[in-house]
Amino acid sequence: MRSMSAAVLVALLLLVAPSSASAHDGDLREYARGTWASFVAMTDERSGLPADSLHKDGTRSVQTSTTNIGAYMWSAVVAHRLGLISRFELVKRLSRTLSTLKRMDRSDGGQYWNWYDHRTGDKLTYWPPNPGGTFLNWLSSVDNGWLAVGLRVVQNSVPELSRPAGELYRTMDFGIYYVPERNLVRRHIVPGDPSNSPCCYDTTVSESRIVDYIGIARGQLPAKTYFQRWRTFPPTCDYSWLETKPVGEYRDYYGVRVFEGAHAYRDSLVVPSWGGSMFEALMVDLFVPEAKWAPRSWGINHPLTVRAQILHGLLDAGYGVWGFSPANVPEGGYTVYGVDAIGLDPNGNPSNNDKTLVDRGFEGCPDRPAKPDPAPSAYTNGVVTPHAAFLALPYAKPYVQANLRRLAQFPEMYGRWGFRDSVNVKTRRASDFYLSLDQGMIMAALGNELGRDVMRKAFADRELERGLRPVIGMEKFGAAPPK
Repeated sequence: MRSMSAAVLVALLLLVAPSSASAHDGDLREYARGTWASFVAMTDERSGLPADSLHKDGTRSVQTSTTNIGAYMWSAVVAHRLGLISRFELVKRLSRTLSTLKRMDRSDGGQYWNWYDHRTGDKLTYWPPNPGGTFLNWLSSVDNGWLAVGLRVVQNSVPELSRPAGELYRTMDFGIYYVPERNLVRRHIVPGDPSNSPCCYDTTVSESRIVDYIGIARGQLPAKTYFQRWRTFPPTCDYSWLETKPVGEYRDYYGVRVFEGAHAYRDSLVVPSWGGSMFEALMVDLFVPEAKWAPRSWGINHPLTVRAQILHGLLDAGYGVWGFSPANVPEGGYTVYGVDAIGLDPNGNPSNNDKTLVDRGFEGCPDRPAKPDPAPSAYTNGVVTPHAAFLALPYAKPYVQANLRRLAQFPEMYGRWGFRDSVNVKTRRASDFYLSLDQGMIMAALGNELGRDVMRKAFADRELERGLRPVIGMEKFGAAPPK
């Protein structure tokens, strides 16, 4: 593992920080205007549903997901808060969306199917990119969770629509995903086909914890569910297939014995996500003030995750820019990107298309010696996605602004619809697409930064705080900042 003195590290980071004179919010407001314009372009005027993706030529995908719909709703609230649309337009747009949601086909527990035709709201029985292939639609716990977030945001911030949004929110029962024998939440359900209903989300640093939060706060899931997820796997040779041996200690919460493990990254300890991405770690934080409610866990880990992303992009890989999260492949397709050193996945979610991996071995276990960390020259065809940088705004705002300005300088990377979804930093090839999910994260981050935490205040209301804050607030992670 590379080491570096704190003084040298700070000096290097200052090279990418903007001066105080340029650290104003005009750039962020411009990004908000462009990003909202992409939602206007990708949303059907009759159904009020956004497409999953928007091509640079203005064509939309047929399909949309429950997450996309939630993202559009909360983005419209942000657009109004930032003065991009009038109150009249906000209500008109979201009335149309809620009317479509009310008539859309749902399953048990008020749960929506994962994929719909965004033009009509009809449940998809085929996959539009491959209409001749086999397709089974399903109920996704995490995607329904993000739709529920959008509904709750509207309920609590748009009085004219509070009743219809609240009615839909109240019908959503996340208890249907609970697996008592595992004390975990099922990933998704294909009704009538148990073999295609896999169990379960089992890592804590994951966007799927939003389901735990909603379910626990509403009494649909037991509080101990949150502690049943892995922070890291145990440091025994049974888990030596991992790329990094974790360090930590055991603690008990609600009768659940938890290994509070972490991965060493440079001079800190970080609780890893599965893939080492910003999305897994910080999307939930857009709506729940985790750092405030859980200062000994998320309050320590979130800044360290951001720090690792910055250091990986600028020092480990030498890309000159940073921000790694699932995104469009600039050359076509979609894949997962992350900082491999702060991920659990043994197959790696690397930051580049050429899949440069870190393998630090598993000390004390046969045939698992550590390998040297890759040199920066090994990280060829790195891929950076802007939404990952926006997620870091609460923790590293000057570095985020500097990074976004650099990303905007790549050819075709920034235009009338905001940032393209990703860029290959070696070839300078920008993605041809904008994705609803990623644009939604950008809008939520900008809403919080420029609109006084509008997303957190709208979602993390007193009801959620009463049910959730005591649960997550008791935990102490194994994460530790540099000494």
